[in-house]
Amino acid sequence: MDNSNYSKKLKAALKKKDIVPGCAVFVNGKKGVIMPKAGGDCDCLVLKLKSGYNIGIRYDKNVKIEKLGEPVKITKLPKMEFDSSKPRISIIAIGGTISSKIDYKTGGVTTLLNPEELLCQVPELKKIVNVVKVVVPFTRMGESVNYQDWQVLAKEVEKRLKDGDVGVIITQGTDSLHYTAAALSFMLPNVGKPVVVVGSQRSTDRGSSDGAMNLICAAHLIAKANDLGVRGVGTCLHGSMSDDYCLFIRGTRVRKLHSSRRDAFRSVNSKPVAKITQKGEIEVYEKSGDDYKILSDTKYDPKVALIKFTPGADPDIINYYVKKGYKGIVIEALGLGQVSVENWVRNKKDAWVPVIDKAVKKGVAVCFACQTVYGRVNPYTYSEARQAKKSGVIFLRDMLSEVALVKLSWVLGHTKDLKKVEELMRTDLAGEITKGRTEIDTFLI
Repeated sequence: MDNSNYSKKLKAALKKKDIVPGCAVFVNGKKGVIMPKAGGDCDCLVLKLKSGYNIGIRYDKNVKIEKLGEPVKITKLPKMEFDSSKPRISIIAIGGTISSKIDYKTGGVTTLLNPEELLCQVPELKKIVNVVKVVVPFTRMGESVNYQDWQVLAKEVEKRLKDGDVGVIITQGTDSLHYTAAALSFMLPNVGKPVVVVGSQRSTDRGSSDGAMNLICAAHLIAKANDLGVRGVGTCLHGSMSDDYCLFIRGTRVRKLHSSRRDAFRSVNSKPVAKITQKGEIEVYEKSGDDYKILSDTKYDPKVALIKFTPGADPDIINYYVKKGYKGIVIEALGLGQVSVENWVRNKKDAWVPVIDKAVKKGVAVCFACQTVYGRVNPYTYSEARQAKKSGVIFLRDMLSEVALVKLSWVLGHTKDLKKVEELMRTDLAGEITKGRTEIDTFLI
């Protein structure tokens, strides 16, 4: 590690005290590690604190620097030895914050170079499970994941489970983690073992990183899943801002509701499946059924759009997707399922229902989901919703709109017949729809 991006006077001051990036130092009373300079103000000394955060200290003659230790040495990673008597699992790692580390050349965060690095960060796993394989089928940040990646993951999970694993952990970026969990819920229908998607809101260089605990809790869940009656695809992430517990949430009920909080992922319109602590204490709220199998079904049509209806929005957006050859559209409607109709708008061209009607007649499956996130759509409460239903809109009850997008793509991968599409979209295939009323005590739990 060098200090080539620091100014001449700062380099001279560091050299005088035999300090290079990686050394532990005191700088004006602040204890930390000198970081390399990636760019920016060359007179600003970058110091990494014990908390994991970096701070910048502008150097001048009044700044006092005291060397406390030699540079951090990069050593060869030890090989992780697992106990073959423990429950056998595999980890599929595709990137994201949970698979990241400090890059001491830049002071930023970068992707781990090999699977051993991920395991070495969480040595507690050795006491819980036997990790027989860490697979890296591709490396992708959360925002770049797509349906082809989900197809690869589904096939890899099927392979690992058929090979004898009792469960699989998938690590990826949190930005699209709930989409992945939903997609795998349909691509691995009635999967007979737990498939747990895990991420991290905070990178490993921060003292508040949540990735290790999320992995530990996921491992505990898989190790005891058979005895607890827990199967299927779900997510395992922090259930509170503290390190109290994690929640295992069904893949078709989970949504990321905050950009940065450690407990950003919540169960919507349904209770979590289970609550897990780092000590392996597990409280199960919902057991899985007995009808299960290990078989992937990855047919998928990506020509599906998700649109949010807003007051005064131009319905021509629907025509755009129809012209582009899209076979499915999910609309986040207002309230219980309302969009504008001809008898209430100032200009008839602004009404959405007539445009939707034309799209359906051209063979496009149009679905309504709740814009409010929580709750459900109902085609019978208001006349506007009744008109939309008469035009052929499929009302998806309390299904999340992101889940609806993924499910409609999966359904259209199997059939383009609108009657069959409606039948499948309104059938609960992976716990995405509540039979009967949505329980009121599932709001913001």
